[in-house]
Order: sequence, then C-alpha cells, then structure tokens
Amino acid sequence: MNAPLRLGTRGSALALAQSQQVADSLTAATGRPVELVRIVTAGDRSNAPVAQLGVGVFVSALREALIANEIDFAVHSYKDLPTLPHPGLHIAAVPLREDPRDALVARDGLTLTELPAGSAIGTGAVRRIAQLHALGLQLQVTPIRGNVDSRIARVLGPEADLDAVVLARAGVVRLGRAAEITETLDPMLMLPAPAQGALAIECRADDADLVELLAALDHAPSRAAVTAERAMLATLEAGCSAPVAAHAELAEGEEGDEIYLRGAVISPDGARAVRLSRTGTPADAAEIGKALAADLLDAGADTLMGSTE
Repeated sequence: MNAPLRLGTRGSALALAQSQQVADSLTAATGRPVELVRIVTAGDRSNAPVAQLGVGVFVSALREALIANEIDFAVHSYKDLPTLPHPGLHIAAVPLREDPRDALVARDGLTLTELPAGSAIGTGAVRRIAQLHALGLQLQVTPIRGNVDSRIARVLGPEADLDAVVLARAGVVRLGRAAEITETLDPMLMLPAPAQGALAIECRADDADLVELLAALDHAPSRAAVTAERAMLATLEAGCSAPVAAHAELAEGEEGDEIYLRGAVISPDGARAVRLSRTGTPADAAEIGKALAADLLDAGADTLMGSTE
C-alpha cells in the first residue's frame, strides 16, 4: 500500500473544502490515498486589508513547506499566486474551474440595481471597489476582510451591519451556500479577477512521478483560460491588489476552439477605465494575454494604475 500523499492546505473552511475536493478527486482518479496537512500562513494571521498585505501572502508558507519536503503538494486559489513562477516548483494541474463570476449577497433578496442609494455594500478587493464606484449607483462601498462565512454574516447574521457584500461566487458555492446568493454578477457589470474560481495544484518540479500523477486532474480549457488572464496580469505588472480584471472564455470557432479574452484596468475611484478584448487559439493563450495587456497600456491603462490606497 502506498503511503498517503501529504496535501498542504490553509486552515480556513474554504481552503479545507477546496483541498478535500482535490484529495477526493485524486484518490478517485489514481487510487492514491491523500491526507490533509494544515499550514498557517501570514495572511491568515493578519487583519490588514488584502491590498496592504501584498501578493502571495496566503501562499508563501505553503511553498516553504513544499520546499522543506513537509508536504508533497499544495492547493492554492490560483488568483492568490504571484504572477512570477517559483523556481523549483511546478503547477502540475489546473482542475475544472468553478464559475469565475462575482456574486452579490444582499438583504431581502435584492439585486445590485435594486439596492437603494446610500446602501452599505462591503467587499475586500480594490478591483471590485473600483467597479462598484464605476457603476454610479450611489452605494456606500466599505472595504472588508474576513472569510466567506463572516462576510455573509455581516449581511444576513444577527448583528448585520451591511446591506450587501460582493465576493467570488466560487467560494460561496464550494462552501455549500449558493442558495444565499441573490445575484450572480454579469461580467459586463463586474469583470472578475484574473484566475478567479480556478485552483492551482503545485508540487516540486523534480518530483517527476507526482507531476505525472497530478496531471490526471488537469483540465486543459481551464488552464488555457487562466493562462491568458494571468499573462495579461503579469504583463501589466499589477499584482493582485491593483484594479485589474480579466475574463477568458473558450468557445468553438470556425477552425476549432477559440479564446475570447476581455481585460480592464479601472482607476481606484471608478471614474476612468480602459476595457478591451482579444481572441486567439488556446495554444496561444499566453500570447493573447500579453498582447491584450500591450493594447491596454497603449490605450492609457498605465495612467490608471496609480495609488490603490
């Protein structure tokens, strides 16, 4: 009997749910048992806003455990990963992506446009804050931190102090709370973060047997979409706290599958935005992302990426 593979995970309910899902899928696909190993990250210990914490704050402890051989592989929310690859580590699989859109949880079952002017709406990401301002709905946007459960409690709990929150649909669904979503936001209103809803399964690059084993979980269309989105982000060099959004979709074209990539850079106050798109083949996913970033910069996106305070 093979020894269980050690899967490193953050200790939050969402991280554990995601990791257990991956563990079960891997065992089902390969027969190998998997045990979860909880790792505490700096991001879990801090109450500071995500924009101040910086890119990779939820990732570094997991990667250190990988390099120290304390775990065999790790599951990350892909949008938490820095855009630069880590030497010695390898993204062995990108499983089937959850719905990448943002979701609204509002009191009284309201949708975004039904919220009265002056309503207090909470969210953590600068990207969401900028796009909420850009909609011009006269909402009071409040930066918030915390896990999915604590955010939803601020709207639906006994001590609710907000009228609504916006958060990634994928996390709400993975925790089994999809019924509380009052609206899934159209990307034309709220373009998601690059790689939102996707997981990255990472292991040591020199562990050839595990690289091969984990490949059973890879979903090529999901990997192509995320590759395009993150190539755009990396070329913009914005990191995850700048107001950058991207959404890639794969669809059948006349000559096989095509990627349709939309990207946006929004000023933090929502007053200005540059929104563009590009298409191409999945094989050229990274190049499509780089080209769209260049288009955005040519259109003045770099003048919008100033202060994100």
